[in-house]
Amino acid sequence: MRKKPKPKPRYRLRNWREYNTALVQRGSLTLWCDAAALAGWVARGRTGQRGAPLRYSALAITCMLSLRAVFHLSLRATEGFVRSLLPLLGHATLPTAHYSTLCRRAATLAVPLGVGRGAAGAAGAAGAGPLHLVVDTTGLKVYGEGEWKVRQHGWVKRRTWVKLHLAVDARTQEIRTLGVTPATVGDATYFPTLLASEPAPLAQVTGDGAYDGRRCYAAVAARPEHPRAVFPPRRERRARRPPRPDRGHPRPATRRQNRGYALHVWQHGNCKAPRLDRDEHVRRLRRIGRRRWKQEVGYHQRSLVETAVFRLKRLFGAAVMARRLAAQTVELRLRAALLNRMTALGLPDSYRLPEPASA
Repeated sequence: MRKKPKPKPRYRLRNWREYNTALVQRGSLTLWCDAAALAGWVARGRTGQRGAPLRYSALAITCMLSLRAVFHLSLRATEGFVRSLLPLLGHATLPTAHYSTLCRRAATLAVPLGVGRGAAGAAGAAGAGPLHLVVDTTGLKVYGEGEWKVRQHGWVKRRTWVKLHLAVDARTQEIRTLGVTPATVGDATYFPTLLASEPAPLAQVTGDGAYDGRRCYAAVAARPEHPRAVFPPRRERRARRPPRPDRGHPRPATRRQNRGYALHVWQHGNCKAPRLDRDEHVRRLRRIGRRRWKQEVGYHQRSLVETAVFRLKRLFGAAVMARRLAAQTVELRLRAALLNRMTALGLPDSYRLPEPASA
């Protein structure tokens, strides 16, 4: 007799009114084109570079590119949108940048991520302690055939992707730092560079099994505050050895299903060197199992970075419009800054409902 499937957990929001107001405010034009951007629209003085002085400030270019990203416009449509918007805001005398100027300036624009704008971020800056950083990687398509065409008829043209490496604060859900690389760069390869770009002190760094490597653990151990690295140890192949499954997984029906895979430590316990975080994880896994170990170390908070990836792709799309890596980096940094600004407006505060009593 088959058991009934376990019902999915249900959740309810405590702050639906405030969160609904924040969702509505995301579409406000005055939010993305504020008074500060209009006051500093025209560049004043020379910038120290050779040639003619810049006509538009970096704040004006950032404002126009923000409107482009939020409302999914092309460069030419962005020029027309801003040209019609400025008279409505009472600034008909301000010039509008040409779409070629937007394309050229977008490759060299310095975009801050705007961390700490919301109430949660301000409380964190006031001294809430070291950060719990969760990291992950996702891919965004540059150009190529659509998914439906590939599914139905197969691919005939080359499809190109870029990798977006993210680090998110587990408490405020803000994107702290990011990096953009070609698709051939591995997650663990770029992790030391991603971690070095975070100046704030860290208490813990959490990632999935792709970061289970000596390079990643060494990068975390090199931090002066000595945070804890939480990367689930992967089973590794050991030739001519019997399997040794941990308690978090059921034992295989036959030895052939899991032959030669085991968890092992990198450093002997009697070694005088400082103990490695990964070895402590392996020893704890053998004792209590993988499921309880994940609950003990707070590994499930890693889903917050996956939520940030979902928000980025849901709000701004799963593809990039720029073709050069420098312009793609600026474009994705701008998207992350816009997402942080949306996060500062308000986040859902949910709680789990009790399961209904079975008859």
